[in-house]
Amino acid sequence: MNCESVAKLIPFYYYGELPPDEEDRLEQHLDTCADCARQAESQRALSAALDRCVMQPSAALLAECRHDLMRAVYRQEVRGAGFSRGAGFSPRGTLVPHWLPSFGAWRMPLGASALLALGFITARLTTPGAPGPFTLSSLTPENVISSVRSVQPAHEGAQPGEVQIVLDETHRRVISGQLNDSNIQRLMLAAAHDENNPGVRWESVDLLKGQSDSAQVRELLLNRVAEDPNPGVRLKALDGLKAYTADPEVRKILAQVLSADDNPGVRIAAVDALTAHADDNMVGFLQGVVQKEDNTYVRRRCVKALQDMNASVGTF
Repeated sequence: MNCESVAKLIPFYYYGELPPDEEDRLEQHLDTCADCARQAESQRALSAALDRCVMQPSAALLAECRHDLMRAVYRQEVRGAGFSRGAGFSPRGTLVPHWLPSFGAWRMPLGASALLALGFITARLTTPGAPGPFTLSSLTPENVISSVRSVQPAHEGAQPGEVQIVLDETHRRVISGQLNDSNIQRLMLAAAHDENNPGVRWESVDLLKGQSDSAQVRELLLNRVAEDPNPGVRLKALDGLKAYTADPEVRKILAQVLSADDNPGVRIAAVDALTAHADDNMVGFLQGVVQKEDNTYVRRRCVKALQDMNASVGTF
């Protein structure tokens, strides 16, 4: 075990996250390496300082933080998948914390330590009966999420001991209405394009697909089938287009999906949608798909579609 690997494992060691054999090897290294022993002692001091931190975040703030974390994880998954649909999906960015300065070899251990500590502190603070009598939620209504932006002494001439606290507040509104209401539909169309939340997109498309007789909604469904990075959203949008598979524009998009979508389930659904409306012009296209398709189930669906049209599987 070398010094570089030990530096990465020290944070996990102090939170008991190492297997017993790996923990023994790390301790043996610390007994013989003064530099790593000093790093371990610094980690112990950092862990102790984090354990002494006491705070009581509001339930609303915790919910918002979890939501932001889910969005960050989802964005990382999308970027790491290397989607080819559109220029907006080039993999870039990382989840390595940008707020960590250039600590060299310490960057990853400190980052891991901070994330581990955050997990332990959050678990402790969300346990019933956790210490801390004061919360921001006691100052704000339920539909307002507050966070402290800055704390500083009050302006000159203020009373002794007076401080100034700047809060950032987000107000939430609940809007209800019928799906055919233009304002409700406008908001849902916008939600269906929310790049940070696939769950909101899925729910919006699921509700809007019943309104596909609207040109705006049908345009949205076509866009989501072709461009959405989440296969569940693409499938839901494709489901909403089933009644319009005779439309040339819809068939054009479905053919593109069958040729280029990276999810075999979406490609199978595209085959079924295309072949639900008999069209001899699709024979050559389906023959080409059979020749290049590497998924057995998609290829079988195309073969069956060709047989149903009394067409040969191969090209001549």
